Amino acid sequence: MRAALLLLPLTVFAAAPSGEETYKIRCAGCHERTDPRVPHRTALQQMSTQRILRALDFGAMMTVAYPLNRQERQAVAAFLGKNVPVPAPPASAFCADRSVKLAVASAVTSKDAWNGWSPRADNTRFQPAEAAGLSIDAVKKLKLKWAFGFDGDVTAFAQPTVTGGQVFVGGAGGIIHAMRADSGCLQWTFQANGPVRSSILAVPLGRQHALLFGDQTGWFYALQAETGKLLWQKKVEEHDAARLTGAPVAHDGVVFVPVASWEETRSLDPTYVCCTFRGSIVALRIRDGAQVWKSYMVGLPKETGKNKRGVPQLGPSGAGIWAAPTLDAKRGVMYVATGDNYSSPPTETSDAIIALDLKTGKIVWSRQTLPGDAYNSSCGTDKLNCPAEDGPDYDFGSSAMLVAPPGGRELLLAGQKSGMVYALDPQRQGEIVWQVRIATPGPLAVTSVGVQWGMAADGQKLYAASSNSGRERATDPLDIRRNIMDPNQGGGLTALRIADGSRAWYAPPIVCAQGAPSGCSPAQSAAVTAIPGVVFSASMDGHLRAYSSENGAILWDFSTAREFKTVNGVKATGGSIDGPGVVVSKGMVFVNSGYSRFGGMAGNVLLAFEPE
Repeated sequence: MRAALLLLPLTVFAAAPSGEETYKIRCAGCHERTDPRVPHRTALQQMSTQRILRALDFGAMMTVAYPLNRQERQAVAAFLGKNVPVPAPPASAFCADRSVKLAVASAVTSKDAWNGWSPRADNTRFQPAEAAGLSIDAVKKLKLKWAFGFDGDVTAFAQPTVTGGQVFVGGAGGIIHAMRADSGCLQWTFQANGPVRSSILAVPLGRQHALLFGDQTGWFYALQAETGKLLWQKKVEEHDAARLTGAPVAHDGVVFVPVASWEETRSLDPTYVCCTFRGSIVALRIRDGAQVWKSYMVGLPKETGKNKRGVPQLGPSGAGIWAAPTLDAKRGVMYVATGDNYSSPPTETSDAIIALDLKTGKIVWSRQTLPGDAYNSSCGTDKLNCPAEDGPDYDFGSSAMLVAPPGGRELLLAGQKSGMVYALDPQRQGEIVWQVRIATPGPLAVTSVGVQWGMAADGQKLYAASSNSGRERATDPLDIRRNIMDPNQGGGLTALRIADGSRAWYAPPIVCAQGAPSGCSPAQSAAVTAIPGVVFSASMDGHLRAYSSENGAILWDFSTAREFKTVNGVKATGGSIDGPGVVVSKGMVFVNSGYSRFGGMAGNVLLAFEPE
C-alpha cells in the first residue's frame, strides 16, 4: 500500500494532456466570449505556439496558468497556436565582431567580475571599490548608456553576469543572450527549454569556459561561453512543478544547484493531489553533468488524509531552496535557506538555515526560525487543500551571507519574509546571536513582509530592504492580475550594525505619485547591492535609487517605468523592479526592469548605466 501511495502523484499526469480539453476547461470561459479586455480564440489562433507558451509561463497569463502543469501549458499552446519558428534577432542587433573572448580562468575570477548571484562566495552582494570603479560622486552622475529589449517578453527577471567585458543574461522566453558590456550588441543566443530566471555562473573549463544556469522547468545547462554551444543539460528534478530560481555556485569542479517549485500554487485546483515536491540541492560534476549527490530537505511524502472532495493529501512537502547556496570552504560546508512546507506535517527543516557537507550533501546542522509554517495557495481561497497549520508563508527567499566584521566573530546573516533579520553563529550550529525586526505586516500585506530576494553587507553594516507590499486579490474574473497593488504601502531600507544588530539608519519608502499606472508600489523587494559609500535598492514603482551608506540619503534616482530606444531595435518598456537587483562592474551599473508576476508593472528591458 505504501508504494502505491508514493506513486500516486506521478500517475496523476501520466497520460498526455489534451490541449483541446484543457482549453475547454481552463480557458474557454474567457476566450470564447466577446470582451475587449480578452483576446478571442480566433486571435490566439493567429499567434505562434511559442508566444502563447511564453504568455502562460511568465507573460500576461501567468497568474491564470498557475494551476496548470508544464505539459498542460504546452498542450494548450500547441492546440491554439501556429507551429512556426521564433524570429531570430535582426542582423543589426549583433556586433560586427561576434566572437566572445575570455582569458583563461582570469576573466571569471577577476576582481571586477560580477559572476553569478554575488561577486564573492560569501553572498554579501558587495562590490569593492576597485571592482566597482564608481565613487560616490560618479554615482550621482550616472546616465543611461544603452537599453536592450527582451523580444516578446512582459517580464524581465534574470540578473546579468558581467565578466571580461561580457554580459550573459537569460530571459522569460528562455533565451540566453551573450553581449558586449560596453555596447549591448549581441554575439550569440541560446534557446533553453523554459524561462530562465537563474543568474548565470561562468567557470573555467579547460582552455575555455562554461556557463552554468537553470530554467523554470527543472533543467540545468552548461554552455560553452565562447560560442553558446550546448555542452550538456540535465533534468535535476523530475517533479513537474520544479523550478530553478536560485543561482548555482561552484567549488572544486562541482556545481551546486538549488531546487524550488511552484507546487504550492497547484493547490488552487481542488482535484490536485497536494503535495509531493521536496526541496533539494543537487551536486553535479562540471565537466560532464554527472550527479555527485542529491540532498532532499524533507522526507518521502505519504498519504495523510483526504480533502473535502475525497482527493488524497500527502506530506511532508516543500522546503524549496529559492536562492544561491553560500560556500564556506574553510568549514567544508555550504549554507542554504529553505522555504515553507506545502502540506502537513510540518518539518524542522522548513524556514531554516541549513549547513550541508560539501562532499556528501549530508545535513551538518539546521536552525529553524519559524516552526509550523505549512502553507499553500489554497489557504488564501477555498482552503480545500490548505494544511491545518495554515502558516503565514514567511519562508526564506534569499541567500544567507557569511560575514566577518573587523575584530568580531564570523556570522551568518539571514533575512526572512516575516520581517525578521537574524545573525547566526556558524561555529555553534547556527545559534542565534541577535535578531531584529525591520518590518511589520501592514493591513493589506500578502505574505511578503520583510526581506524578499536579498540583502547586502559591507563588513560594518547590513542593508535590508523591505517588501511589505499592500495587495488585494482581484475579484473580476476577467482581471488577469493575481493581485492589485496598493500604491501607498510597502518599502523602506534599513541599515543595521553587524556587530550587534542595532539600527544605524532607516530610509523611508517613497509612495507612488498621484496618477501612477496600475501595478505601481513603493515595495522594495528586489535584492540590494552595495559598493563603498553607496547602497542600490530598486522598487516596484520602477525607480532605481542609490542611497548613502553613511546616513541613507538618496544620492541618485532614475525612473525606469517608461519606453526605451533599444540597441537591438526591440520595442521595450521598463516597469516594476523585483527579484535580482543591481550588478556593478568596472564603472557600469546593470539592472533589469519589468516584473509583473505579483501584480507589478510589466516590462522587458535590460538597462546599462555609466557616469557622464
